[in-house]
Parts: sequence; structure tokens; C-alpha cells
Amino acid sequence: MEFQDKILKCVDCGTDFVFTAGEQLFFHDKQFKNEPKRCKNCKTKRIAASGLSSQGGHSNSKFETRTNCSQCGKETTVPFRPTQGRPVLCRECFQQGRRVATA
Repeated sequence: MEFQDKILKCVDCGTDFVFTAGEQLFFHDKQFKNEPKRCKNCKTKRIAASGLSSQGGHSNSKFETRTNCSQCGKETTVPFRPTQGRPVLCRECFQQGRRVATA
């Protein structure tokens, strides 16, 4: 399959941007169904606003996830993305566990 550069319109700022043949090949190889909706500048702004970066998915901005404490069930926020199968504790249960461990 041969791809040719396409001109697309950004849904955020309305400017035209080029969806290159190489990008189309990449999308085809990854089996992506939709063409990009945003130009590079708007995509970068959107990623920055969401707290993620293109390098490893981490940024210097504070990140919080809402979840329930594995011990008491209380809703809490944690500064990381919980990993399946690992307990997540609220601040009170975490501090209580630390006090028990140091005693």
C-alpha cells in the first residue's frame, strides 16, 4: 500500500497540518483506525495539560489518582498510578502501618 501526504485540519485551532506518508504507514502498522485530529502544537499542549509527557509518561507536575484504600475502603488520592494486585493505602492506614513497623 502506498501512502501520500494528506492535509488535515486541527480540531482545536483550525489550522491545516500535514499527515505525512510515513506517519500514515506508522498508523497502518499499529492498526490505528482514526487519523490524527490535532496539529503537533495542540497535541503537545493537550499532553502537557493532562500531566503526561511524551518521555516515559511522567512529568514534573503533580499527578494524583483517585482510588479506594485496600485496608479501610475509604476513597483517597495517591500520587501514582496503582498497579493491579498491589494494595493502595490511604494516608491514615499508611501512617498506622509505619508506626507499627517502627515499634
